[in-house]
Parts: sequence; structure tokens; C-alpha cells
Amino acid sequence: MFIQTEDTPNPQTLKFLPGKEVMNNNVMEITNNSEALASPLAKRIFYIEGIKSIFLGSDFITVTKESNAEWQVIKPLALAAIMDHYMSGEPILSSNSVNQTDEEIIYDELVDKQVIDQITELIETRVRPAVAQDGGDITFKGFKNGVVYLHMRGACAGCPSSTITLKNGIENMLKHYIPEIESVEAIN
Repeated sequence: MFIQTEDTPNPQTLKFLPGKEVMNNNVMEITNNSEALASPLAKRIFYIEGIKSIFLGSDFITVTKESNAEWQVIKPLALAAIMDHYMSGEPILSSNSVNQTDEEIIYDELVDKQVIDQITELIETRVRPAVAQDGGDITFKGFKNGVVYLHMRGACAGCPSSTITLKNGIENMLKHYIPEIESVEAIN
């Protein structure tokens, strides 16, 4: 098995491409050992000292390290953990794991549903595929008082260039298509 790695715009995060499906059409972010119990793959990676979070995408895994950890140490251990997982034949998610559900959507009851539908369609078709190329994910969390709220995960979370991407890229694109939008904000 050959696992490719790619740098991401976030220097604390590497993208691992196992050449196999990871999460089908779903995603999962794991930020601690107890969350990692839901995934045998994540559990293996979280055994590595210096791991801050793991993001499982459709066909990739992003691993974010603590700022004091070194990629020279972590990268080979993460590659081995991913390879061991795929060689074991275990599933990505444990059978008793619960799918992550997104928190409540923020919205203004006065906003036309058509505006919300336009925003979500643009996020799903234009933003998410581009962000996945960098090992991350952005999901729509709401629209209220002219502000679009987005949740950034994977390589996007904590990335130094994410604010620029959010404001100059996503905000400008959404404003172009939907005049009701005044700004875009990231929420955790």
C-alpha cells in the first residue's frame, strides 16, 4: 500500500491520501482521545504523541500536530498507523459509534428560505470541494442579520490563511451572488 502525503496551507497539518475510501460521503473531526474511540483508525493515530486533531474526509485524512511536535517524528508514525489500519481490515468507524451531528443552525426567521438554499448550494458546490483539496472542510452553520456563519474543520481550523480565504474568497463570492449577505464569520 502506498500512502501519499500533501502539505496543506496550515503548517501544523498534513494531508494523507491512502488511495482508498475513508468516509464515503461523510466527514468526521476528532479532537481528543475519547472522540477517537469512535474510529479504530483515529484511535491508532491518536496514540502518537503530539497529535492535536484528526479530520477524516471522503478519501483523505488530515492530521494536525501540536505546535511543539515535529513532522520528522510524527509523519512516519502516522503513515505506519494508517497503513496498519488498512492492513487490519477494521472499519473506519466502530459499529457502535454515533455519527457526528452538526449543532443547531443559526438563522433569522425573517430570511427567505430561498436565500438559505442559495447559500448552502454555493457552499456545497463551490467552497467545500475546493477546501477539501487542502485537507479541510467548511460547513454552513447559519445566516442571521446579513452574516453567514461557517464552521471550519480539518486543515482549515487554525490555518493562518483561513481568515484571508474566508474574507477575500468565500465572502466576496457569496456577496456577488447573494446581495443580502454583508459578511462571513467563522464559528467553532
